[in-house]
Amino acid sequence: MKTYTLYMFRHGLTRGNFNAQYIGHTDYPLTTDSIESLKKIKAKHHYPTVEAVFVSPLKRAMQSADIMFPKNNKIVIDNFIEYNFGEFEEHTAEELKDNEDFQNWIHGDIYAAPPFGESNAQFAQRICEAFEKVINGCIAEGIENIAIVTHAGVIMTILACYGLPEAPMAHWQMDAGYGFKLRITPSLWMRGNKLEVVDTSPVGIKNEE
Repeated sequence: MKTYTLYMFRHGLTRGNFNAQYIGHTDYPLTTDSIESLKKIKAKHHYPTVEAVFVSPLKRAMQSADIMFPKNNKIVIDNFIEYNFGEFEEHTAEELKDNEDFQNWIHGDIYAAPPFGESNAQFAQRICEAFEKVINGCIAEGIENIAIVTHAGVIMTILACYGLPEAPMAHWQMDAGYGFKLRITPSLWMRGNKLEVVDTSPVGIKNEE
């Protein structure tokens, strides 16, 4: 039976990451150090060869994809953009700790949202709708090796919704420049919208030093 291979990678870091800020739609570029870190990962482990690369529209994802997959054209998926943090954008948890809206949101209600931002439910819905379109399109076109370069929250949401083994979002955390290798079996995908997480990438978990 024909299967498809999907790789999902988290982009490199921006100064917002280093400052522990909530950075969603703010379009920070990668830091110089992060660019060098991605190049070192690539030189040591090598990113896989793929036929199609889908990417968030933000600079940090686009720059990372250019380093990881320089020979591939990048297909921008607008709805793979990071969470809309609204008024929480560019603030830290410490700065927001006394904010009532922040307290309601951080406690995990999927319908709570930052002012002028999106709720966890809205975020998951747009990510899942975009992801299903990408996967269904690749299966229809017979594109067997696929990469997605996007944000940690996007990847964790996808794997929490579709990944096997089933696990909560926190289980799928990854370092910048790293991610997961998945196997798509069309019958399993069409029957239950599930994908098998088979390893980490660009280096297998058993081979990590």
